[in-house]
Amino acid sequence: MAEAERIIGTPDTPDDGGEHTAAAEVPAGTGVSGEAGAGGQGVTAGRTGRGRRIAVLFAVAAFAYALDLVSKMLVVSRLEGHAPIQVVGDLLELHAIRNPGAAFGFGAAFTVIFTLIAAAVIVVIIRLARKLYSFPWAVALGLLLGGALGNLTDRIFRSPGVFEGEVVDFIAPKGFAVFNLADSAIVCGGILIVLLSFRGLDPDGTVHKD
Repeated sequence: MAEAERIIGTPDTPDDGGEHTAAAEVPAGTGVSGEAGAGGQGVTAGRTGRGRRIAVLFAVAAFAYALDLVSKMLVVSRLEGHAPIQVVGDLLELHAIRNPGAAFGFGAAFTVIFTLIAAAVIVVIIRLARKLYSFPWAVALGLLLGGALGNLTDRIFRSPGVFEGEVVDFIAPKGFAVFNLADSAIVCGGILIVLLSFRGLDPDGTVHKD
């Protein structure tokens, strides 16, 4: 968690566009109120920009979480115990299964460990949100947060027990593992983070140019 916070960093006073700006330093007693006022406006703009990015993060997370939760409720009530539904011939089916492992059925014997990992990811994202100034990173972290919350909800509230619950999966492409919308959100968020890293964009809005 400490390493993640180091990567995010603590920006000085970024403006609303996500770029860093430093407030002008005015010696005490000079009476140059204009420069001091401009510095104060920069700090205010930076806080507003950060607030917007945090709002985007949690809005994306809430949308991804709600979509996953509703889809699983429909699958459990209408698809479990029934034959798979073909969506695109035999290339894509809706097939309800219970998955004790991680995304795409990996590691079925480590349910509790994956539950703890998901909880840790959620805590880290929430802690780092206060240092977030990049809109693309807000979207990416929101997808990760929403997906992690979706599967963690299954781990806690579904059988066979708390922290050992099986995740509801239902999207079944031919020749591929069965997954759900939470898994999709996590994968999309991860891909976006990789692309942003290759472009040199940090979560605090800093752009690294080679």
